[in-house]
Amino acid sequence: MDRQKLWSILKVVLKILFTGVLLYLVSLKIDFKEVKERFIKSDPFYIFLAFVFYYISQILASWRCLSLLKAIGLDLPFGFNFRLYLLGMFYNITLPGGVGGDGYKIYILRKKYKLPTKRIFLAMLFDRLSGLWAIGLLAVSLIILIPKIDIPQTWPIIALIAGTGIYYLVMKKFFPDYSRKFIQVHVKAGAVQLLQLFSVIAILLSQDFSGKFSPYLFSFLVSTLAANVPVSFAGVGAREYVMTHASSYFGMNQDLAVFLSMAFFLVSTFAALTGIWFVYRSKEFEPAPSQHEAEVFEKEADERIE
Repeated sequence: MDRQKLWSILKVVLKILFTGVLLYLVSLKIDFKEVKERFIKSDPFYIFLAFVFYYISQILASWRCLSLLKAIGLDLPFGFNFRLYLLGMFYNITLPGGVGGDGYKIYILRKKYKLPTKRIFLAMLFDRLSGLWAIGLLAVSLIILIPKIDIPQTWPIIALIAGTGIYYLVMKKFFPDYSRKFIQVHVKAGAVQLLQLFSVIAILLSQDFSGKFSPYLFSFLVSTLAANVPVSFAGVGAREYVMTHASSYFGMNQDLAVFLSMAFFLVSTFAALTGIWFVYRSKEFEPAPSQHEAEVFEKEADERIE
């Protein structure tokens, strides 16, 4: 077994172990039987509504990514890009130790359009960064509604404005092609995250919730940041761990907070599973390569361009 394959297997094992540890720590704080009862008693209409909001957010997310791809000369049809986006979502949950969803999209676009890998990779990177920026924007907006966070309200606002300014100037200086789409991309990113908050609200309403939404929404945004750190399997465990501790701080119902994170994960997973069509039924896209195959192809292809 070569070193690259061994490392890929080890990464999956470590992620599964870390996910297990996090879920165990969560189990010490909450009663999973109560969480199970919440799933059983959920209003299916609101769960379906949560799915609809999330799915629309992914349509917008693919449109956001398309803006950045067009900035580097990839004038893709929206339908093709959305289908590739769905397939990338599917591979994100089925190839945790392999090339992954973003890697697969880079591989397909690189092979089809023969642009340097770095150019496509940067488009994907700025797509992710715009999403993180949108999370920061909404988190700052929610801080104003949560008296428990006892800091001057101007501080996070100033930090967001200053951070956005620096972010834009760096992007304009070193990556001018991408910066031309800055406003367009970040408006779409804000809409994506807002729709996902609507999905969270729908999940809360499925429990006949009538309390304050802002602590749950803010905690969810923080847990989303934690889930983006690639140390657990698809963010499972990391979200629940953050939600559990946030519920203690904000006085939220812990069982409800964990149910919220788990229900959102299931909603996003069902949305990602729609990409399975392009694996088994559609001939439009080729199967995902191994990480080693993708790396070898991209290296050889870039050398031919140079």
